[in-house]
Amino acid sequence: MGKPGIDFPGVGVGLAILRDGKLLLCRRLKAPEAGFWNIVGGKVDHLEPAETAARREAEEETGLTIGRLSFVMASEQIIDADRQHWVSLLYKTDDVKGEPQLTEPDKLAEIGWFDLDALPTPLSAFTHAILPFLR
Repeated sequence: MGKPGIDFPGVGVGLAILRDGKLLLCRRLKAPEAGFWNIVGGKVDHLEPAETAARREAEEETGLTIGRLSFVMASEQIIDADRQHWVSLLYKTDDVKGEPQLTEPDKLAEIGWFDLDALPTPLSAFTHAILPFLR
């Protein structure tokens, strides 16, 4: 059948999690954009609503409990270096409970809160896309 994002455009989600003026970012270990800092997210499963996927991915990756989300935008990423193509629905929230933990160490190297004016580099494509909507 093929792999989403590699053999055909994949559908993904991203969630910008904000707390006290800081953004939660994770450093990726795998393509696309291995080594880049990213908002939490991943692929939408077949028959899974995108908002549900955003919440699921965030909870799996951080251990946080996610409350209400707001849809921000759709973003298309063609990542030439990794030969991947994704269309992602991006959301944001400040309705979270708990402290983030590195729950998927096979996928993510680090996780942390960063001031919006002092973000680490390099940032992933869809993290760049959502930044103007977070201030």
